[in-house]
Amino acid sequence: MEKTFSILTLGCKVNQYESEAMSELFESRGYRQVENDDFSDVYIVNTCTVTNLSDRKSRQFIRKSKKNNPNSVVAVVGCYSQVSPEEVKSIEGVDVVVGTTDRNRIVDLIEESKKNNEKINIVKDLKNVREFANTTNFDSNNRTRAYMKVQDGCNRFCTYCIIPFARGPIRSRTIEDSVREARTLADRGFKEIVLTGIHIGSFGMDLGDMRLIDLIEAIAEVDGIERIRLSSVEPIIITDDFMERAVKTGKLCDHFHLSLQSGSNNILKAMNRRYTREDYIEKANIIRNYMPHAGLTADIIVGFPGESQEDFEDSMKIVKEVGFSRIHVFKYSKRKNTKAAVMKNQIDGNVKKERSEKLIALGEEYQEIFERENMKTTQSVLFEEEHDGVYYGYTTNYIRVKAKSEEDLTNKIKKVKILDTGEIANCEVLGE
Repeated sequence: MEKTFSILTLGCKVNQYESEAMSELFESRGYRQVENDDFSDVYIVNTCTVTNLSDRKSRQFIRKSKKNNPNSVVAVVGCYSQVSPEEVKSIEGVDVVVGTTDRNRIVDLIEESKKNNEKINIVKDLKNVREFANTTNFDSNNRTRAYMKVQDGCNRFCTYCIIPFARGPIRSRTIEDSVREARTLADRGFKEIVLTGIHIGSFGMDLGDMRLIDLIEAIAEVDGIERIRLSSVEPIIITDDFMERAVKTGKLCDHFHLSLQSGSNNILKAMNRRYTREDYIEKANIIRNYMPHAGLTADIIVGFPGESQEDFEDSMKIVKEVGFSRIHVFKYSKRKNTKAAVMKNQIDGNVKKERSEKLIALGEEYQEIFERENMKTTQSVLFEEEHDGVYYGYTTNYIRVKAKSEEDLTNKIKKVKILDTGEIANCEVLGE
């Protein structure tokens, strides 16, 4: 009899990568994946714990899963499990609890729980975990762009963030193993790799004299991989040497999600961020010296404890000074067991809402400015999907575009001219 499984993934690209790797494990054991709302033998919730909302979504899905099939096995994995294993285990309907390690055992744990009709909790302390857990993912649904997890853990301990407790200390994948996966992905037709991790700027610091740029250069040598993209990085890794070497590869995309969080030096210090607004602007200028049309995106938190109106205005100003191509705005929310949760001068929710709306509006204004400036340039697009004769893809600097074409453009890189602005900009494919 056919066995089925379903996975709900919450949170970051690392979680998405790890969910796809778990899917491969289930499929290799004869399971078939079904949609989250379908009747299934197994339900997996791959959790995030960055916000209270993600915790709530996890609990809602668990309850819904047991309603779909009271005899199903429900496993909760990921950051929420790691940080609050007993709380997760106590949720009615949960059968298996796994943290941010040992996901490669998930199928065995599910089958053991089903066979013995018992709850299993294998969450372990991460303080002494030092090895990168290798989870390869070759069977992505997206056949043009593949995510590759190359790093885990974080040693930064920002005052608002629970992630170091959920993911443990930094661990890097070896360059040799990363290149091996890149070759396999290239053989399967992928043209773009997105390097992802919890704190990829720290890549290699646990391996000795290795750094992120060494990994980029090594993957750039793989035939068939035409573009390399980075997930979020901190400003500290941006130097003239890094950019010179990156440009020389000819493959690193001119798009940087450069971690910011606030434009105020007072708030950056309170957050335990290890740079100033001046440092950040300097790094943005270095990037644009080497990649003039680079898209710069950032996350910004509003309403952090103690954020004055002047501090908020500094965040507004830095958006203008840097000229971001896009910003993601978050209202600060308390996370249990973080220093910021017990700080004085917590900000009123209405003030957070007002500041968030203002900053989002400013970000949209500068996104349009960035796209208008790119209408003057020729851009390279990897087309990823097609609907009714219209092909969709991203420029190297991460503008989403679409083009009508009688030629099949799927998984092809084409030069284009951007014709307008918008959530998905129209473009014209240029001749060879």
